[in-house]
Amino acid sequence: MSERLYECMPITDLKDMLKKSGEKYADKIAYQIKIEEGKYKNITHKEVRQMIDALGTALIDIGLKGKRIAVIGENRLEWEIAYLSICCGTGIVVPLDKSLPENELKTLIERSEVEAIFYTKKYEKILENAKNEGVGKLKHLISMDRKTHEKGIYAEEELIEKGKKLMQLGNKEFREAKIDQEAMNIMLFTSGTTSASKAVALSHKNLSTNLMDIASILEIDCTDIFLSFLPLHHVFECTVGFLFALYKGAKTVFCEGIRHIPENMKEYKVSVMASVPAIYERIFKMIKRQVEKQGKLEEILQKEEQYRNENMEKKKQVFKEIHDMLGGNVKLLISGAASLDSKIEEKYRLLGFNLVQGYGLTETSPVISMGNKKYYKTGSIGKTVPSVKAKVINANEEGIGELIVQGPNIMLEYFGNRAETKKAIVDGWFYTGDLARIDEEGYIFICGRKKSVIVLKNGKNIFPEEMENLMNRIEGIEESFVFGKQMSEDKNDIKIFAKLVYNQEIVENTYKVQGEEKIYEVINDKIKEVNRSMPHYKAIKGIILTQEPLIKTTTNKIKRQNNLDQIRKEEEMCN
Repeated sequence: MSERLYECMPITDLKDMLKKSGEKYADKIAYQIKIEEGKYKNITHKEVRQMIDALGTALIDIGLKGKRIAVIGENRLEWEIAYLSICCGTGIVVPLDKSLPENELKTLIERSEVEAIFYTKKYEKILENAKNEGVGKLKHLISMDRKTHEKGIYAEEELIEKGKKLMQLGNKEFREAKIDQEAMNIMLFTSGTTSASKAVALSHKNLSTNLMDIASILEIDCTDIFLSFLPLHHVFECTVGFLFALYKGAKTVFCEGIRHIPENMKEYKVSVMASVPAIYERIFKMIKRQVEKQGKLEEILQKEEQYRNENMEKKKQVFKEIHDMLGGNVKLLISGAASLDSKIEEKYRLLGFNLVQGYGLTETSPVISMGNKKYYKTGSIGKTVPSVKAKVINANEEGIGELIVQGPNIMLEYFGNRAETKKAIVDGWFYTGDLARIDEEGYIFICGRKKSVIVLKNGKNIFPEEMENLMNRIEGIEESFVFGKQMSEDKNDIKIFAKLVYNQEIVENTYKVQGEEKIYEVINDKIKEVNRSMPHYKAIKGIILTQEPLIKTTTNKIKRQNNLDQIRKEEEMCN
């Protein structure tokens, strides 16, 4: 595991974190909110904590003490204030995936037994219907957009004002609420279909110990500026992007959308971002296109080699022009939630961007391991954070086996599912379901999901994620899905196929071809080149080309079973 590199503020729970960091960074800007082009509103850490206290006081006043309360919507200040006002003295917070269709959202409202829900305008009609239909225990709707209470719907803004008045009159119920750090205060649903998704029970202890671990290995302080982009209901963004920024007294700014990431980074002088591989690949392609347009690609490639062994600060100076494309202030980029292509990782670091990989799961609050300035290897997810132990079990001859972990960040249980909890946690060790190897220095390398591995007739294991990284390097391929296909009645007669999502404009311009037939030919030739670089048994035997995106979670992870079902359905329709 990593050693603690930096002093960190000790906290017992999130309420304690808000109190201590609030006192320490009171007048520092916590959020910079864009009002309109060129106009911003700054909110200090002191003001944020006053809003949380006021909203929590009002929630208790309307009868929500000890209740489960959901939050759904786009990333914004109101979402974060709601989350903390619920779990720091009111009840149990249930963050919900903003991409869920109406039927699935209603299922989770019923399963979680929430009695109130904070939401943005987009969800108003759906939630009004849910309340009127008597879905679950839902009684109260709280809008993040409305200004006043009307037609039975509360307004978050008005509740905050109400809470302030109650506190002025001496109401201390929320501020003096005691936190049981061992109890469930956060309920999160794993990604997947709502019937199969599990309700993960997390405590304040889980999140607080994870925040302290992250703080002890990353050099982040109150001068840093975090870009919030990944959905807040996802524990990676929630812990690393949202709660960690408040813990360190940093500033948070909200991204205006995937296409605006580079311009927002430039506009706000962002220094820290936690995101997924697909975003870093997208940014890298944008940088490459800009450099090509300027006719400087060869010059940059030569400089990369020339300064390969220099430190990051020197590289940042050499490639200042490229850093300026992203605001010139980037200090740390964290990649998580999926596997990052080591070639992309290496390219960022050659250009002087401190890009590291982190790893974790909803069940681990989430961070298990993370690279940092001292502990870093290309392709690795780093060493475990200081409080966490990891080991590999049932390893094969290459040292690859299932990764299991132990630490104070491990969930309490899968709520209401004792059987699945017993499968996942055995003798205090959490079974991640990921296959990995750990080298002699303690660096962890993830190889793929245990469930995703394709086993061939010769007993060889194929890790789809590894293959997909190779496919995605082909110019014009935006994403790929590698799967095994049964070729005869023999169940073990499996061949490797790939579904490739291509960008027509890039393919046509790069390879000077037109028409589906020619595009298929040129991409198939590229696949043959990839095949020649791998052992014969890994060769791709067939491809499916499409311009339709793969089915993914909100954090861009491929939903393997859903994509496989779609392929089989399409094949049946053709036969």
